[in-house]
Amino acid sequence: MSILKPSEKSDVVLVIREAGPIAAALRAALDGAAPEERAGLERAVALAEAAAGVSDDRVRADWVRARLAEAGYDGEIDSVRAVRALRQAEPRLTLLAAVQLQKAALAHPE
Repeated sequence: MSILKPSEKSDVVLVIREAGPIAAALRAALDGAAPEERAGLERAVALAEAAAGVSDDRVRADWVRARLAEAGYDGEIDSVRAVRALRQAEPRLTLLAAVQLQKAALAHPE
């Protein structure tokens, strides 16, 4: 759900993550799990906790790369073309927001 109208642009890019609460719920399920469920739940807890530990800038960087790949862009991330492709893929991004996201991607290489 978005609070922006489809035609509105925004300089603000929020990272909304659910990994923390999901990890807590999985850990609670693990506490009462049957022996045959433990291995799978332990792996799920480890994955959720790892995701919760990733920085917001890393999440933004990964999101930028994913959006550019989905848009068919395969050039350098530090180019003007990358910013243009990102804004075409996400039309509500302002130029400022797209450049900030580009910087996050450059600061966190794959």
